[in-house]
Amino acid sequence: MTTQTPSIEEQTQAFVTGPATALPADVMDAFVAEQVSLDAAGVPTGVSAAGAVMPDGGLLDVHGAATSLAQVRAGRPAVVVFYRGAWCPYCNIALRTYQAELAPALEDRGYAMIAVSPQKPDGSLTAAETNQLTYAVVSDPGNQLASALGILTAPSATTVAAQQKLGLDLAEHNADGGLTLPMPTTVVVDATGVIRWIDVHPNYTTRSEVSDILAAVDSVR
Repeated sequence: MTTQTPSIEEQTQAFVTGPATALPADVMDAFVAEQVSLDAAGVPTGVSAAGAVMPDGGLLDVHGAATSLAQVRAGRPAVVVFYRGAWCPYCNIALRTYQAELAPALEDRGYAMIAVSPQKPDGSLTAAETNQLTYAVVSDPGNQLASALGILTAPSATTVAAQQKLGLDLAEHNADGGLTLPMPTTVVVDATGVIRWIDVHPNYTTRSEVSDILAAVDSVR
């Protein structure tokens, strides 16, 4: 597959050296310090591995209607992407890239594409509309799926203060009113609901690239 869109890494670097430079210095310092800490900590122990059953739970669609991962998959294999929220610029870069380069390729392969976050349904709707997403976007109140996968994290007090300085109140965005977030993670699930590949990114500025996801999908076929 020939990628027409710049890689997620390339787009992220353009953001960091462009729009992000307008952030207050103390805010940027707090974010960079957190990213260094996340890199140092790495992937948590106990993360679900290939061969495990993909967890499920009570999810909400963009209109607040109850659903589940099994309902959205509808018997199909799927690529499930965990992201932090519509407020996260790195998430939006990834979601747009997946729309342009990944979703059509998955459709050709008979795969569902599903994006999951802990935010309220209106945040999911914002993510879907802002990025013109055609794939499923659902809310996981309380991070049920992320918790079961072992990919939970939470911002430090310094980071929370920096977010609030920018007008972001994470608790207002999350459906459970908390601060816990999933590490950006991509999971390839087969038609029986078994995890075949999982890629966890502790540092939220990095994401699974389209080429890596498709290689994982094609290795399952």
